[in-house]
Amino acid sequence: MLDKRKFYINGEWVDPAKANDLEVIDPSTEEPVAVISLGDRADTDAAVAAAKAAFPAWSRTSPSERLAHVEKILEVYQRRAPDMAWAISHEMGAPQDMSLGDQVAAGTYHITNFINAFRDFQFIRPLGEHAPNSMVAWEPVGVVGLITPWNWPMNQVTLKVIPALLAGDTCVLKPSEIAPLSSMVFAEIVDEAGLPKGVFNLVNGDGLGVGTQLSTHPDVEMISFTGSTRAGIAISKAAADSLKKVVLELGGKGANIVFADADDKAVVRGARHCFYNSGQSCNAPTRMLVERAAYDRAVETAARVASETGVATAHQPGKHIGPVVSKQQWDKIQDLIQAGIDEGARLVAGGTGLPEGVNRGYFVRPTVFADVRNDMTIASQEIFGPVLSIIPFDSEDEAVRIANDTPYGLTNYVQSQDGTRRNRVARQLRSGMVEMNGEPRGAGSAFGGVKASGRAREGGVMGLEEFMDSKAISGWDRKA
Repeated sequence: MLDKRKFYINGEWVDPAKANDLEVIDPSTEEPVAVISLGDRADTDAAVAAAKAAFPAWSRTSPSERLAHVEKILEVYQRRAPDMAWAISHEMGAPQDMSLGDQVAAGTYHITNFINAFRDFQFIRPLGEHAPNSMVAWEPVGVVGLITPWNWPMNQVTLKVIPALLAGDTCVLKPSEIAPLSSMVFAEIVDEAGLPKGVFNLVNGDGLGVGTQLSTHPDVEMISFTGSTRAGIAISKAAADSLKKVVLELGGKGANIVFADADDKAVVRGARHCFYNSGQSCNAPTRMLVERAAYDRAVETAARVASETGVATAHQPGKHIGPVVSKQQWDKIQDLIQAGIDEGARLVAGGTGLPEGVNRGYFVRPTVFADVRNDMTIASQEIFGPVLSIIPFDSEDEAVRIANDTPYGLTNYVQSQDGTRRNRVARQLRSGMVEMNGEPRGAGSAFGGVKASGRAREGGVMGLEEFMDSKAISGWDRKA
């Protein structure tokens, strides 16, 4: 079992102020794979103090110097990709191929996109032709606390750490205590890249401990959090007394609207996306809204996709899905599947219990419910497991109404060959993102939502600006 009790503070791996061990459980085997320590207030204070001391010098570095550091991080990150993939597979259950090809690759993708966006970023910009001597300056916020989840570890770490560094901020990262090993590899990468001491710090801990300590710390100017809506509300309240900037990327309950004229692969694509990462994605299209004329065929297709989706250990290669992250998560998903059955939804694939032939590990059967009403528990709550709810609709207006009838507003999806209708529906959907006909959003697009999904904008230029404050300056001498 790996001993990972140390924290990365002020450029060094240091022992915790007080022993508070926690085992990291491999969800494929239910066995411990590592032991970490949960941080104490003294550890949080030390990390924040290091970041605060490093901020004046780091914030004054030239953009080209900060860019060079991030380019070095990318170089080391790519070399350490196998180590990172191993950590992710063992801490949260992403299968080997998916861990390397998608989970680790997400970090490469975001770092590269931030580098490209930063090269053209203007830190001082004219307000406009109408005010030639008025400028807008973008400046670092200060010390930022970064709290990241377990489901896409490097996706979220790179979406926060990299723009913070490029903006000129210094930071303290608290990864999920359930899946901390990949972030500790990331800290090793940052260390090898030669970042100045104190610019990046890592303290493991839980939400009630280190998470709350960062959220309330008077020397932390900003909190960037990704996780549940419940935790995001608690962080907002905790941070209110210190009036720090709070940026939240929270849950989702995405609607995938499939019109009768959608291409033949639309339902297959949607079901696979729902089951992807064992359903543990906030932008998963977990509600499939299908036009009545195509409904029966869609139900049959989705059930077939579920039955064909393999479930197996994360320790082997292949296109299967792995376990969900923990026993607590497994229990929650089982309860919600049972709620779907009890409330009268028609179970057409999967169901409760372990998949056939499995006797250990937190594995969930890919599950499809038909004839779901939008007021059912499985349609209203974020399940975070491979569970798809299919809802019929009769008109475009009804589809939009059902899609928007949710507290969440992260990602919605539209499938139709009618471009005019696609555009019209996309504009009516209350969400931060809309993806249509399986076409991914372009590199540098901002990731984020509205309503109970939070209003963060992560990635690209908007993701850089999220970690800065703007300053309006008049009387600027354009000749100086």
